[in-house]
Amino acid sequence: MSVPTKPRYGSARPGGGPGGGPKRRYVRKKFCRFCAEKDLRIEYKNVYLLKHFISERGKIVPRRISGTCATHQRKLTVEIKKARIVALVPFTATQVR
Repeated sequence: MSVPTKPRYGSARPGGGPGGGPKRRYVRKKFCRFCAEKDLRIEYKNVYLLKHFISERGKIVPRRISGTCATHQRKLTVEIKKARIVALVPFTATQVR
């Protein structure tokens, strides 16, 4: 007697593709803003630019989410940390509930 087992691949999920996984969505390719616009400078004094790369909790947004290249991400982290020390950007959110 053999015990019936569940199939390894493919399930009866609603909206699933032929493999049973979720449908693939079109995702726009992320690009580095600093490589595209050569005149943009990463400076700790430019708080409005740095705020795009800081989450609402005060954390630095990672490369895979922001889309910056490795060299500019390293420069961004250094400048964000400088801006934190000079108190232009907060270290954490003001109030966490």
